[in-house]
Amino acid sequence: MDISDILKQSQGACEALSADDDGLKRDVLTHAGNRWSLGIVYALGVAGPLRHAEIGRRMEGVTQRMLTRTLRTLERDGLVLRHDYQEVPPRVEYELSALGIGLLENMIPLWNWVMENAGGFRAARAAYEKGI
Repeated sequence: MDISDILKQSQGACEALSADDDGLKRDVLTHAGNRWSLGIVYALGVAGPLRHAEIGRRMEGVTQRMLTRTLRTLERDGLVLRHDYQEVPPRVEYELSALGIGLLENMIPLWNWVMENAGGFRAARAAYEKGI
């Protein structure tokens, strides 16, 4: 694919995102760039269903409040399923939905691209720092 094809596809995607009056597509797209959302999606993808505290232990640096907010947002957007077993003591588990699995699957090419180009990013940062 040459640059003109890439730009056409990019323009089409940007126009489709901009045409969304309620911001749904942009809101969902933010999950792909959100540290906590991706961490939760990854943790649930690797481990399967997990309880809130188990997810928190796997997410270094996340606060309880941020974990709860992020889980609620992922659940709202259909990426995570919440199962409340209505037991005493309370037992709630989270797992990826089909949409969540799709997000995880589609992030792999981006992650691979980042890993493959890490040297170029480091070189660009070093050149930038020298120019300051």
